[in-house]
Amino acid sequence: MSVTRAMFNQSEQHFECPYCGERISVLVDHSVPHQRYIEDCEVCCRPLSIECTIDSDSVEMQATRSDD
Repeated sequence: MSVTRAMFNQSEQHFECPYCGERISVLVDHSVPHQRYIEDCEVCCRPLSIECTIDSDSVEMQATRSDD
């Protein structure tokens, strides 16, 4: 997973959609240490369940099918 630090304590995270396999990205806000939300894939429009855990030097992210 690639992390590109951006302004305002955010980073862009890349991952493969578990439905269509396309590489997509989301912008993660580092001010919230644990996040869980649903976001549609920007390619196939299916809902993804996204979970992020952020600590001082890393971002762990998992994207799964929301119907799992």
